[in-house]
Amino acid sequence: MAWGLAPVYFKFLGHVGADEIIAHRVLWSVAFLGVVLVLRHGRSLPARLAIAPRTLAVLLLSGSLIVINWLVFIYAVNSDRVLSTSLGYFINPLVTVLFGMLFFRERLAPLQLIGVGIAALGTLYMTVRVGQFPWIALGLALTFALYSVLRKVLDVGPMVGLFWETLLMAPLALLWLVWLSGQGDLAFDPADPGFGLLLAGTGLVTVVPLLLFAAGVRRLPLSTIGIMQYLAPTITFILAVFVYMEPFSIDHAVTFACIWIGLFLFSWAGWVRVRRARIPV
Repeated sequence: MAWGLAPVYFKFLGHVGADEIIAHRVLWSVAFLGVVLVLRHGRSLPARLAIAPRTLAVLLLSGSLIVINWLVFIYAVNSDRVLSTSLGYFINPLVTVLFGMLFFRERLAPLQLIGVGIAALGTLYMTVRVGQFPWIALGLALTFALYSVLRKVLDVGPMVGLFWETLLMAPLALLWLVWLSGQGDLAFDPADPGFGLLLAGTGLVTVVPLLLFAAGVRRLPLSTIGIMQYLAPTITFILAVFVYMEPFSIDHAVTFACIWIGLFLFSWAGWVRVRRARIPV
């Protein structure tokens, strides 16, 4: 739910450039994650943070992908295109599945392939009818799916992994803020503590949902977790259409209907497969 409500928070920073928000988000995420890791692991933290150089190289790449994902998301929110972010995160599980087939030779049931195909047709329909490539939706889906692929091959926990990813991005984020300040384009004002707290809160917006998700994974069945991945884009969809009153045409309705039908078929086939696997032979 916290991920789905993220647009509400970033709307308060709508007058700030997405690049500056991202720089602050990276730096404050490092700070908050560092505090959480120290409180969790204490003296054993240095051993937990020990990472091989090759793993660091992959984390640098995954960190770049997640920062691009954040950048596209915040740009979309603050340019009144929240609906596109909802579409992107509905598509994301299906793109992730396709990457699983490509990179890990994961096999899909015929009904799941049909579901992916229907969702793809919906995206193609939007492109043809609106006459505009849905780069925000596909950008969010592709970057996060690629991020998931990289994180799957790494034996690194979510907290430690995100800490290293943001830490590796931190020098670039700091240099970018210095450059903006030198150009006179920095929105941050030390004389405005309320605004400073909003920027610092971007770190909490990153860390708190991750903590809640990590706790939920341990306590909830995977079937529930699987259904909950659609909660965030559903909340975002409701915000876009009913709160921010973004345009929702018949073409949008057709596209989302295709995505939802595809997701339903895909999820149903997966549920059936799990049930059959549990039945003793």
